[in-house]
Amino acid sequence: MNEFNLFPPIEPFRHGMMEVDSGHQIYWEECGNPDGQPVLFLHGGPGAGCSPAHRRFFDPAHYRIVLFDQRGAGRSTPLGEYRANTTQLLIQDIEQLRVLLGIEQWLVFGGSWGSTLALAYGQAHPARCLGFVLRGIFLCTAPEIAWFMEGARQFHPEVHDQFIALIPPEERGDLLAAYAKRLLSDDKARYLPAARAWTRYEDERVFLLPQPASENDDALCVGVGRLEAHYMLNLGFFTDDQLINEMSKIAHLPAFIVHGRYDVICPPIAAWRLHQAWPGSSLNYVEDAGHAAMEKGIRNHLVAATEQFRLTGRFK
Repeated sequence: MNEFNLFPPIEPFRHGMMEVDSGHQIYWEECGNPDGQPVLFLHGGPGAGCSPAHRRFFDPAHYRIVLFDQRGAGRSTPLGEYRANTTQLLIQDIEQLRVLLGIEQWLVFGGSWGSTLALAYGQAHPARCLGFVLRGIFLCTAPEIAWFMEGARQFHPEVHDQFIALIPPEERGDLLAAYAKRLLSDDKARYLPAARAWTRYEDERVFLLPQPASENDDALCVGVGRLEAHYMLNLGFFTDDQLINEMSKIAHLPAFIVHGRYDVICPPIAAWRLHQAWPGSSLNYVEDAGHAAMEKGIRNHLVAATEQFRLTGRFK
């Protein structure tokens, strides 16, 4: 694959807050060409929120780039609020935003949990989707969630030991329940240390090669820790293997799938299962990458995908 660089940094030409229900306020922004081809960016987590780097996967002269922070994430309020926060409500929010912006159809781009939400949204509203660019596939099944909680000990035992240190030995038989009890508490002294530990556990495994240590902002930790635990505890609010079982609803649409070969957050089998259920999809394993969107090989594939769609309206 040719070398692709991210597009230059850009600022939104429009942004705002959208009121939904139960007191949630959703932050949204538009970047690039106001008259261009709409593309929707769906962030991961859930709870991680968008960053300025996420605007840079798309040619701003061509695309009308729409980004928003999902309920409880980023600049949306209240931060970390897990009540009235389900996949079905997020899908409603996307549709409300689409109508607010006067968009008929858009390309849907999502990574990790963003790939989960992209599939769920597409299956609920296939006529609104032009195609999909999906990275780090997560189907939100019970085996994937079990792997997230326990699989780290197979490759990163020291990281897993650090993760479980917060939990008393008698509660370690169900780490998700133990963490959820703390993360979903209303007591900051109880949920904040758990949120920091949860986010560190994920961050230390997201790249193939170790990255310089950095302290996460507490707001990010709260959004990610609380909402990831909430959604995992509820199996993403899906029926068993729902996203694969309902693939017929979007199988006619083009899809570009990219997944790091050594992704230990979301194991590569999920991308393979999705590709097998989507015969017209393009599956691209990156042989020298883990999970992060900003791994060089993954980043190159994502920009290549948006460029292919810009030029041809499809994927190779």
